[in-house]
Amino acid sequence: MTDDNGAAATDATWAIELTPEHPPARIAELASLAEAEGFDIAFASSHYFNRDPFVTLSRMVDATDELRLGPGVVNPYETHPVKLAAQTATIDELSDGRAVFGVGAGDRSSLANLGIDREKPLRRVLETFDVARDLWAGETVTHEGTFTARDASLNLEERSIPVYVGAQGPHMLRMSAKHADGVLINAAHPADLEWAAGEIERGLAERPDRSSGARSDPRGGEFESLAFASVSVAGDETEAREAARPPVAFIVGGAAEPVLERHGIDREAAEAVSNALERGELNDAFGHVTPAMIDAFCIAGTTETVADRFEAALEHVDGIVVGSPLGPDLEDAVGRASEALAMATECNAE
Repeated sequence: MTDDNGAAATDATWAIELTPEHPPARIAELASLAEAEGFDIAFASSHYFNRDPFVTLSRMVDATDELRLGPGVVNPYETHPVKLAAQTATIDELSDGRAVFGVGAGDRSSLANLGIDREKPLRRVLETFDVARDLWAGETVTHEGTFTARDASLNLEERSIPVYVGAQGPHMLRMSAKHADGVLINAAHPADLEWAAGEIERGLAERPDRSSGARSDPRGGEFESLAFASVSVAGDETEAREAARPPVAFIVGGAAEPVLERHGIDREAAEAVSNALERGELNDAFGHVTPAMIDAFCIAGTTETVADRFEAALEHVDGIVVGSPLGPDLEDAVGRASEALAMATECNAE
């Protein structure tokens, strides 16, 4: 990644995803550790089967001083967009202005489990953060679109909260670059990130106030592109790769055909993973994950291996979100991920 003058970027953003599959108190401790290790942002992931991300974030607020915090990512189907705006504004108030808003369309299969049809995802996400911005600015909002809000307002002081859109497909990537403050690219491999960077540049070219060559943001900040990468790091390479099997299985299960082709993933092997997931046979699905799948969809290995992969990723993005699973030992993984990011950032600066 280069800056506007063509110089190598040195100030990569370090972010981390903490999954509330553990009690909020432990997630708060991990957030404190992440802050001490130099991370800039901590996202609390949102899945209906885990603890509530906003309750967890409130505990993370108490455990940290400077770390930016937010959901990463919530979807505007399970919860009404106005409610999401209020919840995020509450975290911003509690943290004295440290909140970020990670929003995306959500996982289609998880929403289907709740009887929710993910209709018009791009419009839904865009309308969600457009309305949220108006609400945070103190406006009373009436909206008729993919959702309805009539005379809605928030009983909170005006706030300015950065919006990061979770994206993978070309349309969502371009939309985020055109309208949001940042993007969370659901990818770990340099080939996927390079492709995504091209789509993002197309979106940036259409920003309302974009001057030639400027990565400017209409609200005065800078658009930020982050790789939201599944990472598994440990002292032992084999243990790190074994811990990567569950998230990789779910990534493969939802991967589009062009993505599988890009990485030469065997179609029958991918179908074996998908079919096992649909049957609810998780251990079987994890067992069908191949080494090629781990290489394509996760950054897994020792600190040195992960640092090399981070360095390659940073050629295409402004920073990295160290995403689930992190590693077989979470506390150890936070420290190793920080070390790997430091090594990768130093290499990119040279």
